[in-house]
Amino acid sequence: MYKQLKHAKTIQTKVDQVTERIAPMIRKIEAQVDFHQWRVLEAFRRHHVSEYHLHSSTGYGYDDLGREVFEKVFADLFGAELALVRPHIISGTHAIAACLYGVLRPGDELIYLSGKPYDTLQQVIGQGKDGSGSLADYGIGYREIPLLATGEVDFSTFEKQLTPKTKMVGIQRSRGYADRPSFTIEQIQTMISKIRGIRSDLIVFVDNCYGEFVEEMEPTHVGADLIAGSLIKNPGGGLAKSGGYIAGKEEWVKQAAARLVAPGIGLEGGATYGYLRDYYQGLFLAPHVVGEALKGAVFTAALLNELGFETTPSWEEPRTDLIQQIRLGSPERLIAFCRGIQAGSPVDAYIMPEPAPMPGYQDPVIMAAGAFVQGASIELSADGPLRPPYIVYMQGGLTYSHVKIAIMQAIDQMLDVENTESIQGRRG
Repeated sequence: MYKQLKHAKTIQTKVDQVTERIAPMIRKIEAQVDFHQWRVLEAFRRHHVSEYHLHSSTGYGYDDLGREVFEKVFADLFGAELALVRPHIISGTHAIAACLYGVLRPGDELIYLSGKPYDTLQQVIGQGKDGSGSLADYGIGYREIPLLATGEVDFSTFEKQLTPKTKMVGIQRSRGYADRPSFTIEQIQTMISKIRGIRSDLIVFVDNCYGEFVEEMEPTHVGADLIAGSLIKNPGGGLAKSGGYIAGKEEWVKQAAARLVAPGIGLEGGATYGYLRDYYQGLFLAPHVVGEALKGAVFTAALLNELGFETTPSWEEPRTDLIQQIRLGSPERLIAFCRGIQAGSPVDAYIMPEPAPMPGYQDPVIMAAGAFVQGASIELSADGPLRPPYIVYMQGGLTYSHVKIAIMQAIDQMLDVENTESIQGRRG
C-alpha cells in the first residue's frame, strides 16, 4: 500500500503515530455503535419486521404495509410521533423544503437561530417576489440570527427580532459550509428550552443532516417539533439509492406530507418500488457504517493536525455529525486534497476534479466523490468552496480502512504541490 505513495516514508511514520494515539477514541466509537445497534435491533423486533415487509409496491402505493412499518420503526428510533420516509424525496434540501412549505403560510415568518443556513437552502428561502417559487415569493418572511463570536447562539438578538408573525425557528445541526462547530444534542436541547421559555407557540425545526446515530439521541428526543434529512447520508447505511425523511410531531409531519405529495393524499400514497429491502437493511447497518465514518474522521483530524493543519473538530473532541473540517489555507492544497480523495475512490478514480460553479452555491466548488450512489455523503467525499481560508469539508466512508487509504493519497498529492519540508515544519 505505501509503495504506491510518493512520500511513503513521511506518511507511514505519521500514520503509525496517529493510529496509536487515537486508539482510545476508536474504542469509544465502537461502544457507541453497539448502543445504537441494540436500539435498531430492538425496534425491528418490536414492530415484527418480516420478510413480506421487504417487498415493494407500485402505482399509487396505497396500503403499502412494508412502508408503513418502516416508518413506524423510523419514528420509534428517532423519538418521533410520526415519520415520513420516501424514495421520492430527492435530497436533504428537498425534505427541508417540504417542511418549510408545509408548515409556513403567506404572512408567516421563519427565523434561523443558527445563522445563515447552507447555500442550497438560501434559494429555497429566496429574496423577494421574483416568480421563483421561493418562500419569499409566497410572502413568507425570513430573518437569521448571526452567531456570536464565540460560536454561541445570540438569544438576546433572537428575542428582539421576534414578531407576532414568527411561526417557526430553524436550527442547522451541522456546520454545512460555515466555519463554526456543529451543534451537539445537548446544545440543541438548551436552545429548544430557551425558545420555549421565550415563546411556547413557536415550532422548532432542526436540519438533522449528517447527525443521525452519531450521538445517543436525536433532536426529536429533546423537544424538536420537526426534523428532516437524507437517506443517502447516515440513516441509509450506504444501501439507500435515494430518499429522505421527515419526522416529528404528527401535526407537522402531516402538513409536510401534504406539501410533498398533495393535500388529501399525504402519507397514504407513494409507491416504494424496489427500495424497501435496501431501506430496512441500510437502517439496520447504519450504526456500523456511521461508526466507520466517525473512525475515519478521527483518523483524518489527527493525521492532518500532526502535519500542522487546524482541524475542527479535533480528533479528541466529542462529535455530533460526520463532517470533518480542515483549514488548508490555499486553493492549491484544497484542490490537491480533493483530487487525492477522488483518486482513492472505488468509482471514477481516474477523474480529476476541477473547481466549477454549482447550483445553489455562491463560489466555485470543488467536489470529490467516487461513490456507488451519486452524491451519497455517507460514502467518502470531500468538497469545499474556493474562498478563503480554503477549508475542505470531508464526510463519510463506508469502511474505516477505505478512509485511511484515501486520506493518505490526499496527503500524498498535497505534498506534491509544495515543498515537503515546509508542510512538515508547520508544527514548528
